[in-house]
This record gives sequence, C-alpha cells and structure tokens, in this order.
Amino acid sequence: MCELFGLSSKHAPSASDLPLPEFRLRGGAIADNPDGWGIAWRQGTALQLEKEPLPGHNSARFAELIDTLQSGLILAHIRRATSPPVNTPGNTHPFLHTYCDRPWAFAHNGNVPEMMAAQTAECNAICHPDGQTDSEFAFCHLLRHLTGHYHSPGTDDDWLGILVAISGQIAAHGKFNFLLSDGKLLIAYGHNRLHYLHQPVSADATQTVAMVATEPLGEPSRWTAFAPGELRIYQDGALLKQLSTHSSRPQ
Repeated sequence: MCELFGLSSKHAPSASDLPLPEFRLRGGAIADNPDGWGIAWRQGTALQLEKEPLPGHNSARFAELIDTLQSGLILAHIRRATSPPVNTPGNTHPFLHTYCDRPWAFAHNGNVPEMMAAQTAECNAICHPDGQTDSEFAFCHLLRHLTGHYHSPGTDDDWLGILVAISGQIAAHGKFNFLLSDGKLLIAYGHNRLHYLHQPVSADATQTVAMVATEPLGEPSRWTAFAPGELRIYQDGALLKQLSTHSSRPQ
C-alpha cells in the first residue's frame, strides 16, 4: 500500500541529511509501491508540486529532486494503485487545491472508497477532484467541512477540532493515514500506520527537524509509532498540538 513522507523544519535541511533516497527506493525496488511518486514542498510562500505516474525507484527526475531539494516543508508520496488501479498524473499524490486563498497539499495511505459517493453527493463547490482516487475525494471532503472554520493560518482549536472529527469519521470507512498542509503547518494523521522522528539540528538541540513516514527510514529504533487515531500538528519542526480521535461513522 502507498507510503508517505513528511518534513517540517524552521530551516531547510540539506538533502544529504534526509532519508529520501531510501524512500525513493521504496517506490518499487525494495517495497511494492511502483505506481507513481510525487513531492510537494514550500518554496518561499508558495507550494510547489512535481509528480509522475511512474515507479519512483527508477525515475531520473525523482532522483534529481531529492538530491537538490531544500525546503522546511515537504510532503512526499509513493503509490501502489488500488482505487482506482489506474496510473495517471491526476491519480498521483500529493494533490494540490486552493482553499481560503491558500494552496493546500494532501497525500494519503489507505482505502476509503465510500468517500467517492459521499463527496459526489455533496455537490461541493469548494473542491473538485482532478483525478479519480478515493484519496482526493476524501481531501475535498475535509476541505468542505473546514468551510467557515478555517480563516487564516494558525492552530486555533476551532478548525482543528473539526479536522479531527471529520478525520475520525472518514477513517471509519476504511484506512485513513494522511499528510496535510496549508503551506505553513504539517498535519499528520496516523489512523493505523504512521511513525515520527524528531531530529536535532543544532548543537544545543533547541531546533529540530520533524519527520513523519509510513515505515521507519534509516535506523528503525529512532522512530516512534503514532498511537491509533493520533493527529500531530507541526510548524517549523516544533510539535504544536497532539490530538486524538476515535473513529465513528458520520451521522
């Protein structure tokens, strides 16, 4: 099944300090995720995106990016196509949609096929999927439910509380591990399969790089598994909030 990698840091770490080469190999070489790769990253105040519906492990462009990319916010994904089992650019993660005049990035691991019918029935004018995946339909479902709650970048309890509740409801339909960003925050939800690592980047350990991955990269003992239903919000490498949810079917 698909795998995720996320990074949050105040200062852009060197590409050589990141485990992205191993992550790339998991795109069809050392793990069964051969159906596409993508990276979204912050550049200045904008989010950039590159992706291909091709195996990550032998993509020259993927290799070039991870050798040169420097950013304090990264969301990466390698895909094993399931819903639908079709490799196209539109079905390749991450996805970018504009909401509240800001670009939002999203990548998902798992299956929530019921979200396609639910989102279609909502006639959502906030977010229209470009592809056919249950993942992108779930992304639009999240953004729709944030309408009227998210007003500006921040970590107020209002919109995060809505996000936690809807994440739990979506997770009740299957498996729902995801990375989400408004260009400022890295939001990671571990429904049943996600790990995190906080790595010091200064001599006095006052600054850290926060990394999130589906499977531990590098030395496994350094990574910690998310508790089931745990949602973690990072900004500039710091953990701002740690929330939890219990899956329940939406009313």
